[in-house]
Amino acid sequence: MSSQEAYTFASSPASILDGSSTRRRKSRFTFKQLSQLANSSTTCPLRVIALIDLDAFYAQCETIRLGLPEDQPLAVQQWGGLIAINYPSRAYGLTRFIDMKEAKKLCPNIIFQHVATWREGDDKWAYRPDSADGVATQKVSLDPYRAESRKILACIKSHLPPAPVQRVEKASVDEVFLDLSAQIYSILLERYPEELARPPPYDDPTENLPPPPTTALDWQADALMDLDVGETELDDPDWDDITMIIGSEIVRTLRAFVRDELKYTCSAGIARNKMLAKLGAGANKPNAQTVVRNRAIQQFLDSYKFTKIRNLGGKLGEQVVKAFGVEMVRELLEVPLESLKSKLDDDTGAYLYKLIRGEDTSEVNSRTQIKSMLSAKSFRPSINSEEQGHRWLRIFTADIYNRLIDDGILENKRRPRTITLHHRQGGVMRSRQLPIPTGKKIDENVLFELAKTLLGQVIIDGRAWPCANLSLSVGGFEEGLAGNKTLGGFLLTGEAAKAMRDSPTPVPDAPPRGMDSGRPEKRRRTDDGGIQRFFAKQEASRDEHDEEFGAGAPDETHYLENQPDSTFPGSLQILDLAERPASQHQDIDSEDNPNFTNEGALGTYTCPKCQAPVNIYEQAEHEDWHFAKNLQAEERNSSSNSHPANSSLSSSVASRKPKAIKPSKGPRKPGGGASGSAGAGEERGQRKLVFGK
Repeated sequence: MSSQEAYTFASSPASILDGSSTRRRKSRFTFKQLSQLANSSTTCPLRVIALIDLDAFYAQCETIRLGLPEDQPLAVQQWGGLIAINYPSRAYGLTRFIDMKEAKKLCPNIIFQHVATWREGDDKWAYRPDSADGVATQKVSLDPYRAESRKILACIKSHLPPAPVQRVEKASVDEVFLDLSAQIYSILLERYPEELARPPPYDDPTENLPPPPTTALDWQADALMDLDVGETELDDPDWDDITMIIGSEIVRTLRAFVRDELKYTCSAGIARNKMLAKLGAGANKPNAQTVVRNRAIQQFLDSYKFTKIRNLGGKLGEQVVKAFGVEMVRELLEVPLESLKSKLDDDTGAYLYKLIRGEDTSEVNSRTQIKSMLSAKSFRPSINSEEQGHRWLRIFTADIYNRLIDDGILENKRRPRTITLHHRQGGVMRSRQLPIPTGKKIDENVLFELAKTLLGQVIIDGRAWPCANLSLSVGGFEEGLAGNKTLGGFLLTGEAAKAMRDSPTPVPDAPPRGMDSGRPEKRRRTDDGGIQRFFAKQEASRDEHDEEFGAGAPDETHYLENQPDSTFPGSLQILDLAERPASQHQDIDSEDNPNFTNEGALGTYTCPKCQAPVNIYEQAEHEDWHFAKNLQAEERNSSSNSHPANSSLSSSVASRKPKAIKPSKGPRKPGGGASGSAGAGEERGQRKLVFGK
């Protein structure tokens, strides 16, 4: 089926059945809110967001790769532990953190499949029969799962309308957010032209919409959350119910495409925002989709611990539990807004108050490309020599370069700007960073030499061994320039050069454009708004992380937090990014913690003025923005207090000015002290500089 056929399936209203019931005269929603739906507004009450979540993804990847039956119990092994267990295994009571011996006892026919690994000298990861015994010489590779994730994402995007209607955000290696609002708007106009395609009465967008013409909805196999108190299934549906059922049709079809084309099953949550969609996707796994209608939000949330809600599972959630001594959403609902603000702060209290009531206006960011890559290893036992460190750096660079190839570096599509080394010795984590030279092609050897330089700087400090953890990352990706020529591409050789040499040099009839034979023409200076350009880029200066292996790790992974940049002498600049106790950091080893989903959060520092995470390449611009903002504030203050300030300044100058010197007749000499009367010749905004008393 073509992409066009894939997303026009919903133009038929077959899934919405007619019925009879008492009809409301008008909808609760307005024409203005309908137009907000077309623009994917985050505050639109008709908005529809979906999260598609792959079921036991790692285990599914291995089951499909090995060609096993879907009901075959399988667990993904990493060294001596299990990191993923499929649903047939869970029927025997197995969980991901179960001991392998105990798992075999509970499920004798289970298959343990070790993840792929890298080892020194390899140019590609591989599945090896002896991997379980290679913890000291091999490194885990999650590339097979990333590759499958890219296929699934491409499948989903191919069956959606093109951008800007298509809004897809890769949330992690096995999760994808979809904002279906604009697509649903188009379908609504096709299905209900009489009700929605006409202009509002009196051309007033605040007029309420007419009610939907249907009174009974067929949700097919969707799992519907129970309605809130006071709501019944006998109530006529409103337009938010119609948008939800259309969204469920789209998601059901997308899941079917992934199943038919790639053999993967996935679950989904459909709701009006990302937070509710995330909870809904996990409510009825596996291979099912859950719809959280607007009339069911509070009933749905009441059954959850609020620490399960997106963005409340970390330090904020712990702070709330400690402050109020409750864990469930229904218990926290009883806390008044003022109490939340007083025990947290105004912004956090207001945010939490809205979140536990189902309000979330976070946007689905249409970005799917990664911005950083990390390769890491924890050593047991620790390594104790530079030679051992170099062997692991060789493995790291091969791993990263292999992923860069997949990301299009050979075609100059994208390239990283920085390379960062993290080193843990004892209880201290230290980081060093280098810019990747832009004048040469990136290859495995270039990365390896840079990594060796960074390790050498750590060794110079004299606290390198024993090393318990080593990791290498590249980040700060930028788009490449297609069709660039090397210097040789602009030079003529052979016959072409001889022909050019022998040909007479033409005399131009007119000067080149932009010049004339006389004085060059003055060009008007443009500065794109002057000081305002700093304000326009404030949000853009924030570092964004859309990592290949997921997103959303805790803030502790920001190794540049509140750390100043320091440089070493010489032509090579090395940034000492951080040196703090390891206990303050999240373990970033992607092997030991396969659920760690932030390969980025590197190459940033936290601005001490506004506490915003800023990419190191944009640090100078960000500081300029603060300078410009302060300068503008000073200008405002001086203009608002111009008269008192001027009189004060005049008296100060008068009390300190030197004796007046009579102006000389004739031209003023350069550097001369002759001047007119006090204040003469001054323009607005100028000040006299006073020298001496």
